[in-house]
Amino acid sequence: MNNLSTEDIVRKYGFKFSKSLGQNFLIDTSVLQEIVDSAEIDKEDVIVEIGPGVGTLTRELLKNAKLVIAIEVDRDLIPILKRELKEFTNFQLIHMDVLKMDFSSIARDADSVKVVANLPYYLTTPIIIKLLNSHYNFKTFTIMIQQEVGERIAAKPNCKEYGALSVLVQYYCDVELIKKVSPSSFIPRPKVNSIVIKLIKLHKPRVKVKDEKLFFKVVRCAFNMRRKTLWNAVKVLKIPKVYMENAFNMAEIDPKRRGETLSLEEFGKLSDCIYEISLKL
Repeated sequence: MNNLSTEDIVRKYGFKFSKSLGQNFLIDTSVLQEIVDSAEIDKEDVIVEIGPGVGTLTRELLKNAKLVIAIEVDRDLIPILKRELKEFTNFQLIHMDVLKMDFSSIARDADSVKVVANLPYYLTTPIIIKLLNSHYNFKTFTIMIQQEVGERIAAKPNCKEYGALSVLVQYYCDVELIKKVSPSSFIPRPKVNSIVIKLIKLHKPRVKVKDEKLFFKVVRCAFNMRRKTLWNAVKVLKIPKVYMENAFNMAEIDPKRRGETLSLEEFGKLSDCIYEISLKL
């Protein structure tokens, strides 16, 4: 059984880190164990790991899961992963850019699919948006991300961290902040703090809306111009003034408010009223 540390494996293969791929490998075994424990993996679970690095976390996941499907874009890591994890029959490796991955093509027959990842900071938001908006059948996401982004995801209305990403994630998931992680837990050390978070997919979205695309369009409008009032922010929808006034009145929302003050329920109510008045245009 291979029990080499991340540093050992990096030295063994003379691996060179790629700045362009945002590679920071976890070396703190206590944090690694926290990720595994938080993911609550059992022998019925298929795990999708995004960015396995040299496979230190992957090895622990393989000990507990039915199957681990690791997606890695760096071709230099593929032979390392194949060699270091060759003893595991429940390991599947895919060499691909995760943003180009069609997740519906993998683990389609599995009853329980969970995502575990130490995400590159620069790809965190695009990956989360892809996974949630594409309606893949994942139960949970246990991920390490930049602390600032984690706090934005968990933020509530009426604070500067609250934004479109907060609404998107909380529309689909419950959010748990698990553990803050210092730069010293990685090689090479990042310049910012990290955090482990867990997203638990809801059986149905937190609010019921009549038009999901319109709902998210209203949210984006509100936060793209977050210093403007809602009235000015939604002008890009190009709905005549009298109709938009009716929508705000129906929703019982003051158009002078700013987007950061609205709850998910209020965004849902406003988008539904805009939907209703749009039918009359």
